[in-house]
Amino acid sequence: MAATAAAIITTIAQTAWSWIRNKKIEKMMLINLGIIVILGGATLLLKDETFIKWKPTALYWAFAIILSLSNLIFKKNLIKAMMGSKMQMSDTLWSKLNLSWAGFFLFMGCLNLYVAFNFSTDMWVNFKLFGGMGLLLIFALGQALILAKHITPEDE
Repeated sequence: MAATAAAIITTIAQTAWSWIRNKKIEKMMLINLGIIVILGGATLLLKDETFIKWKPTALYWAFAIILSLSNLIFKKNLIKAMMGSKMQMSDTLWSKLNLSWAGFFLFMGCLNLYVAFNFSTDMWVNFKLFGGMGLLLIFALGQALILAKHITPEDE
């Protein structure tokens, strides 16, 4: 419960700091803030850790939905929007990259639920801190190795 309260306070402080420093807050930061305040608040109010265990899944699934729907509905590939100036690839490859990240986030959300509700809370916390980060790092490195040949050198 103390860790949940600390996470809520830290996320609020981080969001406030971003606003003070940059006069704007990134959409993903706002989504994270909303999820942590709602699910963390429910955890504290009801004294039930189930709600906070859903937080990573909600965030991962939000990423997956945003990546998928922005591409399907708005024809906007967010991965390309973030990385397009550094890499030259076909639209098909950009779509595959976007889909692979959406799939990864969907998988991570499911994996979080599996660990959260089949293992102890201590095991889930360790998975969340180290396993989730490790899998993200491995996935990102794998993507980087595959895409390295598409990176364009910056003009000097």
